[in-house]
Amino acid sequence: MLKNTFVHVPGIGIKSEQKIWSSGVQSWDDLDKGDLSFAVRIRKEHLKRSVEESREHLSNLNPEFFGNRLSSNHHWRMFPEFKKSIAYLDIETTGLDPWDNQITTIAVYDGTSIFTYVQGRNLQEFKDEIQKYKVLVTYNGKCFDVPFIESSLGIEMNQVHIDLRYVLKSLGYTGGLKGCEKKAGIDRGELDGVDGYFAVLLWNEFQRTKNHKALETLLAYNIQDVVNLETLMVLAYNLKLKETPFIESHLLELPLPPQFPFQADLETIERIKRQVFEYDEMPWGRRSYFA
Repeated sequence: MLKNTFVHVPGIGIKSEQKIWSSGVQSWDDLDKGDLSFAVRIRKEHLKRSVEESREHLSNLNPEFFGNRLSSNHHWRMFPEFKKSIAYLDIETTGLDPWDNQITTIAVYDGTSIFTYVQGRNLQEFKDEIQKYKVLVTYNGKCFDVPFIESSLGIEMNQVHIDLRYVLKSLGYTGGLKGCEKKAGIDRGELDGVDGYFAVLLWNEFQRTKNHKALETLLAYNIQDVVNLETLMVLAYNLKLKETPFIESHLLELPLPPQFPFQADLETIERIKRQVFEYDEMPWGRRSYFA
């Protein structure tokens, strides 16, 4: 989609881009073919120079150039060209405030391999390994995951960031990550009903009892989040194409899920659910929910 994009050129907005497409110039390669009579000569020369600059940055696989030139609601256009440089990212924490809480686990998926980082084990390795990726895809990561990581681990994450919360909202998908998944028809199987609050309980169970099945269930849940981010990214990309002339030519197939290195333990899930239900039934019982 990037080679069909002109809205990143300074001075070119959505309406101008649509005029460019309607004139017969539907890609960078068409600049000398279409009728750009609606544009004055200096603007056409400016457009050509900008396209040549864009070609160079795309050839050098530099998403930062396009991330800076495109408004955030158009970052989805970068997806196919930089697919191999993407890290789907999600964190689990003990609470919402990074000053009073900690990261428990981080899951990263690059479309092929799954990586997990656990507090007290290998969490510090994340700081170097995340630098291998040029683009991040999250859900609400701009407000939560990335600031929490930067504050907790003392690093700067300057990658181009596609936050699906905003892309999906523009398509009518709301209700948090789980709500978007349900609307998209994504089935979480045995992890259905497990949420951020439950993830805290799983971590507490592991810390208290050293029950490794609780940790593996938490990691399976964390991994499910990042694997589903890829599916939602492709879905959002395809839906956004409907706003362009390229819906038929650029449509992507939904990805197949990878094999998970950890599996949820149903016995552990059911036992904690019973404990939560019993606690909620008490007069003092009160739950806190996490995104």
